[in-house]
Amino acid sequence: MLGQVVSTAGVDTNVYTVPSSTTAIISSIVVVNRGTEGTTFRVAVRPNGATIESKHYVAYDVPIARNDSTVLSFGITMDAADVVTINGANNNISVSVFGTEITA
Repeated sequence: MLGQVVSTAGVDTNVYTVPSSTTAIISSIVVVNRGTEGTTFRVAVRPNGATIESKHYVAYDVPIARNDSTVLSFGITMDAADVVTINGANNNISVSVFGTEITA
């Protein structure tokens, strides 16, 4: 596992930042709604920690049912300082990022 967070409603929260002298391959991101109501979430991949722009989203306002989980399967290659960011519409979203780090 590369990172885990619980989102704060409407706040961009960094889940994982690739360490220096490292490349990472993100294989999957698991998003869990622990709440009793459906909600939505967003996932962005930001090169070099850039400020979020529309082009960075890999998932946007994806609906997730109450007490449910969604697995996003990827093969995203990230360079040092690239960041995975989550934004949940409520405080009941937990996120885990899985993948592999390759050090230079």
